[in-house]
Amino acid sequence: QVQLVESGGDLVQPGGSLRLSCVVSGLTVDYYGIAWFRQAPGKEREGVSCISTITGITSYADSVKGRFIISRDNAKTTAYLQMNSLKPEDTGVYYCATRPISCGADTWNIQGRYDSWGQGTQVTISS
Repeated sequence: QVQLVESGGDLVQPGGSLRLSCVVSGLTVDYYGIAWFRQAPGKEREGVSCISTITGITSYADSVKGRFIISRDNAKTTAYLQMNSLKPEDTGVYYCATRPISCGADTWNIQGRYDSWGQGTQVTISS
């Protein structure tokens, strides 16, 4: 059984930084994609970023390009999301998810392509 556990969410002032972590366990394949999604109050869940575990190839939503960096550890069991220059519109619950294939350039941000999800971690950007 695949389990994903997110951590690192917090209340931060605009312009600040946060680092989210997602620990993955129970996967039986080595090659997969790990993505971060977020959901703001009253809005649909949206894709933030994705990383393919073997190639390290990444994808980002336009709204976070240049501010967020996704990475994974060498054991490929933990993914990170370094979030810099945070804005109030970055507020939301952040979820990590996995899919048994790499991040596709055109499909990485489609929720239905992921089969395992974490419980989410709250990120609040406010002064």
